[in-house]
Amino acid sequence: MKKIIDILGIVLPALIIILGITRVFMTKTKGVNGLTMLFAILLLLVGIIRYSAFRGGDGSGENGIKPPALSVSVHSEAFNLSLEKVLNAYYEMNTGFAENNIASINEQGTGLKISLDSLKLEDLEKDSLIYQTALQPYENAKAEINSIIEDPSIEEKRGSLTILSNELFAFLTTIRYDQAVLYWLECDQAFGDGKPGNWISKQEKAQNPYGQEDCRDIKTKINFIKTDSTKVK
Repeated sequence: MKKIIDILGIVLPALIIILGITRVFMTKTKGVNGLTMLFAILLLLVGIIRYSAFRGGDGSGENGIKPPALSVSVHSEAFNLSLEKVLNAYYEMNTGFAENNIASINEQGTGLKISLDSLKLEDLEKDSLIYQTALQPYENAKAEINSIIEDPSIEEKRGSLTILSNELFAFLTTIRYDQAVLYWLECDQAFGDGKPGNWISKQEKAQNPYGQEDCRDIKTKINFIKTDSTKVK
């Protein structure tokens, strides 16, 4: 309806102007008076501006491009922030693994331990089933990070890493992590033929923490992102 009104705002003033010109030059009779003609021209200009604005967009964004839908989390902001600290420490630790840097692994592993201990787990208590299901992999992950810190060799640390990664994967899928798309990666020869190692990454082509850079396959994604499809006005 708005589009029709905007079009009429151009057509009607234009007809008045054309009629006035036609009566003067074609039929040689008195045309539309000057004031009416001026008013019609002003209406025509306003109509053109309104129609151009309509064509350029509907208020949703520049050039008519709608803004991206907003992601809507089922978790609290406090929980999401505390979980981001866990994941960032985990990613940093994996970088240490990829670089065979035991000092970095232990340092970032300690940071991960602190982040896991500080996770706002009480946010999950509103759904008792999810809370009880997520509790076991969470406790297992906390125990496994201690093993990574205490293991003397990088080979033993990598063995603990794949267990830790499995527990984090189970935790994230149970709580339906919805802040970003994460990738569940696998190196099928991490510990020799038929002995895979897995890890979580925010990138499809992340560094391999098992010391084999070209050994990497995407097994699945963690993607529970929900969006608000309500039109922004």
